[in-house]
Amino acid sequence: MKKIELFERAIAEQAGSLKDWGINPTLFWAYRNSITAGNDSIDFGETIWDRDIPEITRTLKENGISGFTISSTFSSLIPILAEFEKHGFRMAGLTEVKANYTDWQTMERAVIPAIRMEADEA
Repeated sequence: MKKIELFERAIAEQAGSLKDWGINPTLFWAYRNSITAGNDSIDFGETIWDRDIPEITRTLKENGISGFTISSTFSSLIPILAEFEKHGFRMAGLTEVKANYTDWQTMERAVIPAIRMEADEA
């Protein structure tokens, strides 16, 4: 997975406040959880707030990240997908990602469906 240097520095320095570092917490935790799960790209497995989308998309673009996934099944997902499209990321099909929990039957990370999101062509 492509690293975000600011996030890596904040982790290494055990940042007390993400806000003080200018880091969006929704994106940060998706990033951290994706690394922990062993995913190839950032996966949003939790709620995404529409107010965070401009900052999330700006950070992704600034760091050369052109795609991510959304595995969260929270309500109001459709308006969030529409908001991402307004900011240059569109749905590009379905895929599977590793979840942040273990499947008790296999004792491996559960594999769950996710929406692939890709940056619009520039």
